[in-house]
Amino acid sequence: MAQDRIIIAGGGIGGLATAIGLAQKGVASIVLEKAGRLGEIGAGIQLGPNAFHAFDYLGVGDAAREMAVYIDNLRLMDAIEGHEITRIPLGDDFRARFGNPYAVVHRGDLHGVFLRACEAEPLVELRTSAEVVDYDQDEKSATAILADGDRVTGSVMIGADGLWSNVRRKVIGDGAPRVSGHTTYRSVIPTEDMPEDLRWNAATLWAGPKCHIVHYPLSGWKVFNLVVTYHNNAPSPENGVPVSHDEVRKGFEHVAPVARQIIDRGENWKRWVLCDRDPADNWVDGRVAVLGDAAHPQLQYFAQGACMAMEDAVALAHVMAEGLGDAEKKLNDYQKMRRARTARIQLQSREIGDHIYHPAGAHAELRNQIMSNKRPEDWYDILSWVYGSNGLDGAVSTETLATR
Repeated sequence: MAQDRIIIAGGGIGGLATAIGLAQKGVASIVLEKAGRLGEIGAGIQLGPNAFHAFDYLGVGDAAREMAVYIDNLRLMDAIEGHEITRIPLGDDFRARFGNPYAVVHRGDLHGVFLRACEAEPLVELRTSAEVVDYDQDEKSATAILADGDRVTGSVMIGADGLWSNVRRKVIGDGAPRVSGHTTYRSVIPTEDMPEDLRWNAATLWAGPKCHIVHYPLSGWKVFNLVVTYHNNAPSPENGVPVSHDEVRKGFEHVAPVARQIIDRGENWKRWVLCDRDPADNWVDGRVAVLGDAAHPQLQYFAQGACMAMEDAVALAHVMAEGLGDAEKKLNDYQKMRRARTARIQLQSREIGDHIYHPAGAHAELRNQIMSNKRPEDWYDILSWVYGSNGLDGAVSTETLATR
C-alpha cells in the first residue's frame, strides 16, 4: 500500500541518505527529485568523524571510505602576513579520540555513494522530474502535490528539498533565506596547476580582513578544490554564476602574494552569494517534517552542512525503526533529537565567519595569539561536541545526535 512508505522530497545527499537509512530499518520510501536526473553540482566538501559515524549507521561506510581523500592537518594561515597561525593534526591521536578520520571528498562522488546504494535497494523508489510544490494530509497519510499536478501518497512526507524548500514554506512559513553578504567563488583545477609549494595534504584556510581562501586535494589527488570568500555585502542570492578572474581578484588585493597566487591559478570561477536561516522552533506539521538544509541551512564555516543532513537521516531512521505507526510523535522525537545541535551549528557558523576568519587589525592579532597557543589536545577538546560519539556499534548515538 502507498501508505506503507515515506515520501522524500529532494534527491540530494540528505534525501538519499534518508532513503537508504530508512531501508536499513525495513521502511520503504519514494524519492521525488525535481531535476531531470539525479546528481550533485558543486565541488569539494569536508567530512568530520561524525560523517563517518553516519556512513556506518547508514550502511555505506566502506564505499564512502574508498572515495575519500584523507588529509593530515587542518591548517589556519594568516593571509596578510603569510605564516601559519595554527594546525590541527588529523593523524592517529585524532582518530583515536574520535573513532574515525577526517577527509575531503567531491560532492558528486559522495552523492554517487548514496545513489548507488539506493538504486540497489528494493525498498527505495527514485523518481525524477517530480518537483514537490505543496502537500495535503489527513489522519492516516500525507500527499505530495507535484508541479505537474500529480499526487503521491505515503504515510509520512520529509522535505529534503534544500535552502529554497517548498515543503518548509508550508511547514514553517518563515519567508526567504537570510542573505549573509558573503560571496564565495569556487574553482577546481588539476593538481599540476596548483603552486607546488602549496600542494599540502591539508584543508588549508588563509584568513584575512573580510576574506578567506581555502584549498585542498580531491579525487585521489587528481585535482585541487579552491574556494575563496569575500564579505562584500552582496544584497541578493546567487548560485553558480560564471565570473572573470578580475572579479575574483577584487576582494583579495590586500592579501599576501603567496595566498593571492591561488586565485591566479583558478579556472572557470563561479560565484555564490551565501544564505542561511535563523534556527526554527518547529520542523514538523503533523505527518510532514523537514530535514537538512530545508530544516537548518547554515553558512559553510563549520564545514558541517552535509554532515548535519546525514545525521538527520540517521535520527529519522532511528525513530522510524519500529514502523510507521504513531508517525506524528516519531517526527517530533526526531526534531527533539536534532534541533538544539543543528541550531548551535547554524549560529556558531556565523560567528566563525565574522570573528575567526574575517577580522582585521588588533582583532586578528588577538585571534592569532590565542589560537597559536593551543595544543592539538586543546583543539580536540574544543571540537569534541561536533565530532564526538560514544562509538557504540560504530553508529551515531542518540547522545551525539542531540546536543551535548
